[in-house]
Amino acid sequence: MSAIVRIARRGVASVRARTGAAVLVSRGLHRCVLKRTTSVSVAGSVNRIIGAQAAHRRWYSSDLPEHVVVTMPALSPTMEVGSLVSWSVGPGDEIAAGDAMGEIETDKATMSFDSTEDGFVAKLLVEAGTSDIPLGTPMMVVCENEDDIAAFTDFVPAATSAAAAPSASADAPTPTTPPPPPPPPPASTPSPSPAVSAAPPSGDRIIASPLAKNMAAELELPLGDMVGTGQAGRITKADVLAFKKLFEEKAAAQPVEEVAATVSSGAASAGGDYIDEDLSNVRKVIARRLTESKQNVPHYYLSTDVKMDNVLAIRKQLNEMSDGAYKLSVNDFIVKASALSMKHVPEVNSAWMDTFIRQYNNVDISIAVSTDNGLITPIVTNAHTRGLASISDKVRDLATRAREKKLAPEEFQGGTFSISNLGMFGVKSFSAIINPPQACILAVGTTEKIVVPDESSESGLGVAEVMSVSLSCDHRVVDGAVGAQWLKHFKAYLENPMTMLL
Repeated sequence: MSAIVRIARRGVASVRARTGAAVLVSRGLHRCVLKRTTSVSVAGSVNRIIGAQAAHRRWYSSDLPEHVVVTMPALSPTMEVGSLVSWSVGPGDEIAAGDAMGEIETDKATMSFDSTEDGFVAKLLVEAGTSDIPLGTPMMVVCENEDDIAAFTDFVPAATSAAAAPSASADAPTPTTPPPPPPPPPASTPSPSPAVSAAPPSGDRIIASPLAKNMAAELELPLGDMVGTGQAGRITKADVLAFKKLFEEKAAAQPVEEVAATVSSGAASAGGDYIDEDLSNVRKVIARRLTESKQNVPHYYLSTDVKMDNVLAIRKQLNEMSDGAYKLSVNDFIVKASALSMKHVPEVNSAWMDTFIRQYNNVDISIAVSTDNGLITPIVTNAHTRGLASISDKVRDLATRAREKKLAPEEFQGGTFSISNLGMFGVKSFSAIINPPQACILAVGTTEKIVVPDESSESGLGVAEVMSVSLSCDHRVVDGAVGAQWLKHFKAYLENPMTMLL
């Protein structure tokens, strides 16, 4: 039983689907067979026939033994390109399904690149350290028999669809009739050019609008060199912008030698030695997402001080009773109190989805962890149902594997609420940037002893361990009063930690 499936892809003539095999006949290329395919479903690209983690193509040819071309896999939903950090295998090595073949840096983290085939590495097509490799780019060749490795010494992968596009256009016949000439541009009245230098309109006084003055000061442009087009020669915003444009055009028209001399003298005046570091994919994504968050999300901040004496006392008692089974940290109590507070104020456990607000029933808390490659936020799932020991074990395991680059994508993608704790570095307080689409993030400072009112003391004063926290909220999702209610419950749980057991 057979069926002909037509696909829209340059260079491909037809795909015939048969039980157990699909035959791909391509224009100008060798005949090849994709095995283990009982049906072909095409959605714009033949590449999507292949599996989930890595796209593997199995080829037959008259002059090459059976082999698999392993391409750059999509290791995260938002990944478009990847960087090959290192290879763990080399030509001639035997591999099995599940073996680590190398490390790939995605837009989220550096992850292991695992094999889904059994066989021998015939050739590596990409050098370690190569950056910005598009998805689907051939990475390596795997063959079934060790004796076939030598046949792939000069192997070159077939051109991808992206590379085929220019060649297809180059092969197209050139039209014999020249295209008609473009219509003449419509006549327009030229606008007067601003003068580069002119005397002030009235004596030494410069008449300019407040906006024009501020703009000129920010752009470091001299108002005295501008000609105002406003009433009584007043310099307006439009005059400043016109002068700026003319100034930039003059700068662009400078000889290259003058521009180079200016740049070089500016660099020399800066002085000092420095090192330029290339941006990793993770750093690029962090920069882009945080910039978008700060620009597009209307942040506001709520701060409070929490007395931590009871938490510290209970933590010490529980750790002494653990016999090494667990070791609780202050952060474990913070995670637990945050999760329980969500049940009182579920609006905080929400996300902005552009056209609607999504309120989550489960509480998945993202914990900010600093690694050598940048910040990553592994997730403590269902934190509201976990005990302190479970939270402690989970956080420690996630943080360790995050620094070892061994997290699975689902362990750091998502989350409904974030916590960033810089208290261990002695930071008193700070304001964190929201991680969209989440609505809130809690910034935790250090715990320090301070003098507080104490009615039980004869002097009316006492000393308490106090921790400063700040809640950053997305005003589109969480109103000020709602955020304040959440902080009230959070503070109550930590100042009376026994209530977490209720």
